Amino acid sequence: MKASVDQSGCIGCGLCAEICPEVFRMNDDNLAEAYGEITPDNQAAAEEARDSCPVSVITVE
Repeated sequence: MKASVDQSGCIGCGLCAEICPEVFRMNDDNLAEAYGEITPDNQAAAEEARDSCPVSVITVE
């Protein structure tokens, strides 16, 4: 599985990086980015991060 973040809509709240730091982090522009692979061990957290995003810009596929 892979995650992506539509940075054009990201508001930089950091919630995804807080929920699933193995997959998401904040970049130098203080916007979220997906940098890690989704594994069976972190899949639930990645999906929680997607579902918790206040602007719904995270995709997990």
